[in-house]
Amino acid sequence: MSNDPAKPGARIILVVDDNPIILKATSMVLTSKGYQVSIARGGPEAIGLVRKEKPDLILLDLAFPPDPSNIGGPMRDGFLIMEWLRRIPEGEKVPIMIISGTKPADYEKRALAAGVLACFHKPLKNDELLAAIQTALEKQSGQT
Repeated sequence: MSNDPAKPGARIILVVDDNPIILKATSMVLTSKGYQVSIARGGPEAIGLVRKEKPDLILLDLAFPPDPSNIGGPMRDGFLIMEWLRRIPEGEKVPIMIISGTKPADYEKRALAAGVLACFHKPLKNDELLAAIQTALEKQSGQT
């Protein structure tokens, strides 16, 4: 589900989080900077959007509530969601940044080993997040 229409050719950022306040606030900040924003509340929705919209970057939370159809299943863990995203052609090379309420020191080594570009602790510092996104997208543009 995309937010307000962005400029034609705007970079697409997928925000994956179960917290509606984080989704709304992050979407507003990114949209105000000209990005097209899609939001997903969990793993299955994120996978569907990656296939459909082919985002330029993903902001991913690490912890999700149980899915009623898959209680205790793998889609509660952001790292497993990341593994699934990497298994589909549309998601295998998309840069991923983590946004989590967990302290980055608790998962940073695992995140870096998984190819995560950056880790941000909630509440998000918008200036730092925007700078990291801009750097990642510029680097990505230089490689394509």
